[in-house]
Amino acid sequence: MSTREVSDRDDPLIENLSQLAAPMAAGEKPASAWRIGTEHEKLVYDTGDRHAPSYTEPGGIRDLLMALTEFGWEPIIEGGNVIALKGSDGNVSLEPAGQLELSGAPLETLHETCAETGRHLAQVKTIGDRIGKGYLGLGMWPDKTRAELPIMPKGRYEIMLRHMPRVGSMGLDMMLRTCTIQVNLDYSSEADMVQKFRTSLALQPLATALFANSPFTEGKPNGFLSYRSHIWSDTDPHRTGMLPFVFEEGFGYERYVDYMLDVPMYFVFRDGRYIDAAGQSFRDFLEGRLPALPGERPRLSDWQDHLSTAFPEVRLKSFLEMRGADGGPWGRICALPAFWVGLLYDQGALDAAWDLVKDWDMEGRELLRSSVPRLGLDAPLPGGGTLRRIAGEVLEISRAGLAARNRLNSSGDNETGYLEPLAEIVASGKVPAERLLDLYHGEWGGDLSRIYEVKSF
Repeated sequence: MSTREVSDRDDPLIENLSQLAAPMAAGEKPASAWRIGTEHEKLVYDTGDRHAPSYTEPGGIRDLLMALTEFGWEPIIEGGNVIALKGSDGNVSLEPAGQLELSGAPLETLHETCAETGRHLAQVKTIGDRIGKGYLGLGMWPDKTRAELPIMPKGRYEIMLRHMPRVGSMGLDMMLRTCTIQVNLDYSSEADMVQKFRTSLALQPLATALFANSPFTEGKPNGFLSYRSHIWSDTDPHRTGMLPFVFEEGFGYERYVDYMLDVPMYFVFRDGRYIDAAGQSFRDFLEGRLPALPGERPRLSDWQDHLSTAFPEVRLKSFLEMRGADGGPWGRICALPAFWVGLLYDQGALDAAWDLVKDWDMEGRELLRSSVPRLGLDAPLPGGGTLRRIAGEVLEISRAGLAARNRLNSSGDNETGYLEPLAEIVASGKVPAERLLDLYHGEWGGDLSRIYEVKSF
């Protein structure tokens, strides 16, 4: 989730609705300037008793962040606490229960992205070895109750933790127990954004299936392959889901603005602190009628903050965010951006991918999305068959898109190799969660503690 450093009182007031589409339009870039921004989270545990460390305990999350400064990271402070780090590789930040996230820098190639991931993992492992911390690459905590998890001292999380139970039964699980991999990608125009948004939103359930990696809750199988994805089904219906309007004629920046104006607010950031505006209307804010700040009108930074508080399967800000994947190991951290870059950054591949999904109806898309957390590649496709039927074809489209990019590393290799973990999943027919369940019911004999050996970085 986003981290704010300071309150910027000098940014412009919003004086008309046309300004609300400006951040999206400002994201337009020529293809030569398209970049890849990869975000990945990991679960932090104490290597002694495997508890989730608190912020303040000796060797806890605060000490972990401060130790990372020896690699050149600079602290970001909120309320006297270091809550994130900034550096040349992007930002290191905290999710609500101490999940550690790298929000990587915008990079030109997947080779650079995977190298960045490797640097980050080497750094956190170096510090972890010193202070007794390990890191799990999973989509959610396999064995922790909510009560066993700490809360990080970030103002926006305090507001969200209060608000989540009012609007859904699993919002606290989303905040406290889950981890994801995401990739942020660019577009050249409003029309390019629309095609990419529609294609990636329709295919997001395939990413969810290929990366499904959260089959355990509180020490036992939960009946799902991606419980993390299932959690979103009852987190907050106002800010999640498949966004049917994206597939309607006339969709563009203004229609997304309309959607965001109907998403209830969480907060307003002023003078270094978060003001609780949970459930209030940004439309009222535009009219100076926000109960949390009566008489005050929003600034552009308030709108940009608000854009970060919706959580659909694909999110639009000044770039598109792919949000369907569970957390996982290094190879799959590199594979997610490879999958989407291959599909979306070559026009031939994008056209081919859109041709696969353009005739799906919304009922079928919704059924696919709701089925995939439990069924994975066996989830039903609109029009018949299952995801298995198109998984290999989509992967080949992505591979062709990466080959066409022809971005080579120093050894002369293009970017297609980063798809190999996904190709192996498709060839075997088993998603990561199914392999974990096989181990649990077989070699592990129901001993879930063995997951720390298999899924630690």
